[in-house]
Amino acid sequence: MNAAGAQRQKGTRTVLYAALAGNVLVAATKFAAAAITGSAAMLSEAVHSLADTVNEMLLIYGAWRAERPPDERHPFGYGREVYFWSFMVSVLLFALGAGVSIWEGVRHVLQPHPVELPVVSYAVLGLASIFEAGSWWFAFREFRARQGSRGFLQVARETKDPSTVMVFFEDTAALIGIALAAAGTAAAQLLGEPVFDGAASIAIGLLLAAIALFTARENKQLLIGEAARPSLVRAVGSLARRERGVACYNGMLTIQLAPREVVVALSLDFDEALRASELQDVVASLEASIRKRHPEVVLVLVKPQSPESYRKAHARWMAGP
Repeated sequence: MNAAGAQRQKGTRTVLYAALAGNVLVAATKFAAAAITGSAAMLSEAVHSLADTVNEMLLIYGAWRAERPPDERHPFGYGREVYFWSFMVSVLLFALGAGVSIWEGVRHVLQPHPVELPVVSYAVLGLASIFEAGSWWFAFREFRARQGSRGFLQVARETKDPSTVMVFFEDTAALIGIALAAAGTAAAQLLGEPVFDGAASIAIGLLLAAIALFTARENKQLLIGEAARPSLVRAVGSLARRERGVACYNGMLTIQLAPREVVVALSLDFDEALRASELQDVVASLEASIRKRHPEVVLVLVKPQSPESYRKAHARWMAGP
C-alpha cells in the first residue's frame, strides 16, 4: 500500500473509533433519560444511538476482515468485506433505527402522554450534542480531505471507501435528530400537546430511513461490482495512448474490487512491426507506468485488438446475453 492509501486507511480507522466512543456515551445517557422522562422522542434517539453503536462495531469488524491477505480461495484478498458490512449497516439503520423510531412515534401519537421532567431531556440532549459533535468533526474532517472540489452528494456517490461516508451521514443525522427531539419536547411542554413528542419521533425515523436507503443503494453498487472512479479511468487511458508501440487505444473495462484495489482490462491495437518479444516489453512497460502512478491498480489485463474488432465485441458485450 502506498503512503496516501495508508494515510486514508488510518483516517478511516480514526473516524470509526471516534464514532464508536461517542455513540456508546450518547446511547447510555439517552436510555437513562428516556426511562426517567418517558419521552418517545428521547427513546427514539436512544435507539438511534444504539443502532449507530452497533453499526460502528460492524464497520470496524468489516475493516479488520478486509485487511486479510489473499489466499487460494480469494486471490484478490478480502477487501470487499468492507462493502458487505457497510450494506448490512444500511439495512440495520433502516430496520432498527428508522423502524423503531417510527413505531414509537406512531404509538405515542395515538396514545399521547405528557413528558415527565423535560429538563432532564434538555440536559441529556445537550450532552449528546457535545458527544456527537466531536464524532462528527472527525468524520467531517476526513470527508473534506477526500472531497476536493466535488459536492457532498457527489463524493458520497463516487467514493469507493464507504466507511467514512457512513459515519459522516450517521453523525449528521444524529445531530439533526437531537434538534428534532429537543423541538418535539419543547413543543409538547409549551403547547401542552404530548402528540408533538411522538411527531418528533416519526420525523427522526423518516430521516434515518432516507439516509439508510441512500447508503444502501450506494453500497449495493459497490458490492455487485462498480467501475473505478472516472478520473482513474481517464488517467489510465491517457497512459495507454502515450505508450510506445501502441497504435490505437480502443477502450477499457474496470472493476473496483475494494476501496484501494482496482482491476483494469485494456483493449489496444499495437504497431504491426512489433515482434512478440517487443510486444511483451510494451505491455510490461505500460503496466509498470500504470502501477507506479496508480498503486491501487492491482491487475492490468491487455487484449490486443483492432479498433473494428473491439467495436463489434463491445457492442455484443453491451447487448448482453
